Amino acid sequence: MAEQDMITMSRKESRRLHIIHEVLEERITQKEAAALASLSERQIRRLIRRIREEGDEGLCHRSRGKASNRRISLKIKERALKLFKQEYSDFNLAHASELLADTHGIALHRETLRLWLREAEIPYKKRKARKHRQWRERKSHFGELIQIDGSHHDWFEGRGPTCVFMGYIDDATGTVSGRFYAYEGTIPALDSMKRYIMRFGLPQSVYLDKHAAYKSKGEPTLEEQLAGQEPMSQFERSLAELEVEVIHANSPQAKGRVERLFRTLQDRLVKEMRLARIKGVEEANEFLRTFLPRYNRKFKKPALSQADLHRPALQSRELDRILCIKEERTLRNDFTVMHNSKLYQIENITRAKKVVVEEWLDGSLRISHKGQNLEYRKIESLVKEKAQVTCLREKKRRWVPPPTHPWKKTFVQKQRNKPQAAATS
Repeated sequence: MAEQDMITMSRKESRRLHIIHEVLEERITQKEAAALASLSERQIRRLIRRIREEGDEGLCHRSRGKASNRRISLKIKERALKLFKQEYSDFNLAHASELLADTHGIALHRETLRLWLREAEIPYKKRKARKHRQWRERKSHFGELIQIDGSHHDWFEGRGPTCVFMGYIDDATGTVSGRFYAYEGTIPALDSMKRYIMRFGLPQSVYLDKHAAYKSKGEPTLEEQLAGQEPMSQFERSLAELEVEVIHANSPQAKGRVERLFRTLQDRLVKEMRLARIKGVEEANEFLRTFLPRYNRKFKKPALSQADLHRPALQSRELDRILCIKEERTLRNDFTVMHNSKLYQIENITRAKKVVVEEWLDGSLRISHKGQNLEYRKIESLVKEKAQVTCLREKKRRWVPPPTHPWKKTFVQKQRNKPQAAATS
């Protein structure tokens, strides 16, 4: 099999080649080809002539594969590499290129020197890239920005179960609030936010990380794509209804105030709970009622402005309806709704096609349409029928005929007659 020559082309040249071939095969005109390739008709005619004379290779740039006219001579390159290995191996590239120009008269850009060193596999000093960070001043008003995060730590030093401290700290004053929970998730986040609002009011904005409880990781739905919106977590949706801005930090350093708070609490709070012999979450939350006021009296700072930007808290029942898990469900033709693998029968007559299922923080379930609660009952019969069918399937065994069965009697008689027939013969 004869070897074929390979022609290396860029994507742009490959696209142009396809267009020129369409012209040569008279499928499109030169004017249409010029519009498709963003070239003039004269340039299209020139490319057609080159391809007819030289083939597809004629479309490639004439300078491809050739050395640049402005390249540095090989002799200077070898001398620069030799000097770097002998005298400047532990210098950074900027410093080495300066000394090569000042001392030896070899003017090189540090990037040129770096490429030469990489090509020759000569080790050189590399600078570790640092992320740019900028110091940010405290906010001026109490309630303007609240930093939130969850701290996973052995808070009871092995005396009790593992838990998470959901911490809140005001950016302007350093006022701290928080509560212990068994895990860091949607329900603890909503519950801790409700407790903060009932105590201080609605803040202007909150600053937290991109934990799955605070920022949705799912793909946007078709409706969200058409509206140009990103998917929202239950926490984001709740705060959006409360008109509280949610800001997500890209690094732990960005919310350094709450991170430093956890470092302090993991020292002070842990030791004080050890003295109080606290072993569980409920006892720890009771201990926080006296610990956090003492902590705030000692460490909080006055804000630059005396104004409190917390808005008045809503009524508890209205907060419960917002700070909950809401999911939209389709109402079937038999007025039933499926939620969490459970079936519910709607008792009201409604023309709604979709309803909203709300899971409140107290564990109760509500189904509503346009803000109006719908009466419902849980359907248990389907679950019982499925359980009965499962039990029947498990108890069913392979049927074995008894010894008195006619089929077995015939078989046994034949086995007994076989020796007699053999003896007679």
